[in-house]
Amino acid sequence: MPDSTPSSAASQLSGSVLVLIQFDVCEEMRLDQLQQAVRARTLQQPSMKHSAPTYVRYQRPPVVGPLDPLVLETGERLDGEVKYFDYGVASVVYQLPFTGNWESLEHLASRWVWDVDFASRVEPLIRRKLEHVSSALVKPYERWLSEDYFIFHVREAAGAPTAADLTRDFGRQIAQVVRGDRLQLSDAEVREVLQAQVSYYAGDVAVIGWNAAFLYDSTAGAETSIQLLEYANSQLLEFRHYDELLTGILTSVYGLLAQKTGFFARWGLARSATSLHTVLLDVAELTERADNAIKFLSDMFAARMYRLAAGKVGVHDYKDLVAQKLKTAEDLYHDMVEQFNQSRAFFLEVTVVLILLIELVYLFKGYLF
Repeated sequence: MPDSTPSSAASQLSGSVLVLIQFDVCEEMRLDQLQQAVRARTLQQPSMKHSAPTYVRYQRPPVVGPLDPLVLETGERLDGEVKYFDYGVASVVYQLPFTGNWESLEHLASRWVWDVDFASRVEPLIRRKLEHVSSALVKPYERWLSEDYFIFHVREAAGAPTAADLTRDFGRQIAQVVRGDRLQLSDAEVREVLQAQVSYYAGDVAVIGWNAAFLYDSTAGAETSIQLLEYANSQLLEFRHYDELLTGILTSVYGLLAQKTGFFARWGLARSATSLHTVLLDVAELTERADNAIKFLSDMFAARMYRLAAGKVGVHDYKDLVAQKLKTAEDLYHDMVEQFNQSRAFFLEVTVVLILLIELVYLFKGYLF
């Protein structure tokens, strides 16, 4: 990584900056109804970077609808659209064309990451769009979880450098953009950021962070990366929801077990265990649907890109948390059933003994009288 700063003339960039804001709206969306109600269209399958059949396929492609432009206090006007996924996520993408140098891109990144609350601005817009199509929302949530993510897409750079040259000469600037920090990053942090990169051709590269990504690619080439980043963030949102849901379920079950310590109290565990098991089956089904919403049939680059993105934004971490809590809840279910069965067996044994005692009393009563 060279110490000298490249000249301003050699660092002119053009492209666009995208902000991705996603909301967990409901348990499921009926896409056919939404498509008719909000003037939406079905999203085409992701196009690939190279000339090959489409091997990245949605199980049920989301529908895409228009959004009014978003105007910031700075006068920046962002054009946008919203995608509706069948597993209950509304995904908004706003885009701003960009032309400038690295310094202006770093400044824009830090300002948008730290100073602009996009979720609070966009949520009322999506609520208004969906309030008239409540029949298309299955089990809507009152409180929406949200995730935002920034994508800095450089389409052209002065001199048309290769991806290797760009990351070598401007690696520090790329890291600053991905992190969105105002203070200069250390050399170690810059190396850490640049390790999370993936390329297909010599002239493209994606550097992915937990909160933002930098893309150096053509408009067509960046499309696949943007859609995979969008999908990874929607998965993160879903697993966050299931993590919160299971935390609440486990807390209530622990409280229930603490109360039902007596013999007769255990009889109530059967109904509670059945309810718990029903919820567990529902959560397992929903997580599987969200996890399998997109398939990578044989496109290794797309699969590698997705794995990197999912790992960076935290999908795997939350997925593991959900799996652990599902296992804990399953163990609690079996324990509750076992306690109920023990109580029932004890009750049956006591009942049999009482019947025998009553028969013995009548038998001896007949002998005595």
